Amino acid sequence: MDQMKAMSDQERIDDFLSSQKQICSTYDTFANECVSTSLRDAFLNILNEEHKIQSDLFNAAQSRGWYNPEQAQAQKISQAYQKFSNQQTTA
Repeated sequence: MDQMKAMSDQERIDDFLSSQKQICSTYDTFANECVSTSLRDAFLNILNEEHKIQSDLFNAAQSRGWYNPEQAQAQKISQAYQKFSNQQTTA
């Protein structure tokens, strides 16, 4: 029988972070499609807690050098701002 390789701490955090992204996406969909205001509020509260967990995992990975998103260039930020500003005024 093959022995299973144990996951490293980095692999665990990557897996947890990926799972949290999916969980947040699911709760967001539930909240958006909820007819009941009280149930929507409950989903939004849960979503907020899940975002906090996701942020903690992101910070843990980043502090260990395991997750280093590329910094956006000022020009790209300006272009995105212009694009979405124009959409907002024309919508």
